Amino acid sequence: MNDLPKLHFPPIRLRARQRGEAVEVWDSLRGIYLVLTPEEWVRQHLIACLIAQCGAQPTRIVQEYAVQLNGQPQRADVVVVDDAARPLLVAECKAPHVKIDGRTFAQAVRYNSVLGARYVVLTNGLQHYCCEFCDGQYRRLDRFPDLRR
Repeated sequence: MNDLPKLHFPPIRLRARQRGEAVEVWDSLRGIYLVLTPEEWVRQHLIACLIAQCGAQPTRIVQEYAVQLNGQPQRADVVVVDDAARPLLVAECKAPHVKIDGRTFAQAVRYNSVLGARYVVLTNGLQHYCCEFCDGQYRRLDRFPDLRR
């Protein structure tokens, strides 16, 4: 884990194990070990932030959320659902070396055209972007939303 960069998230503690050549981390939401890829490093930090700072309930966070786009199965990295299990926030996580750009935003918007979430988050762990979808437009926010409501 020493070769993974320090991210612009509060530090977290991960339960890790070595399995052959790979390092695996415990994903407490899914109850399984996952290979610690750079993207997984970012996802675990984002999820911890959504819980600790945004007030998301762990039971309302879904990883690898299935999305059907033009009849093709896709997966949104992280989705937080509301009380009625409707998507409230959709997040796209990239590895730290992957630039967050218009293509990343377009990917998240495509997912959200199906999901209809109020918030869209893009992060590579070093840069974070959060938008609110309101009145048919995306408006950039200066911080992650409060999900306690």
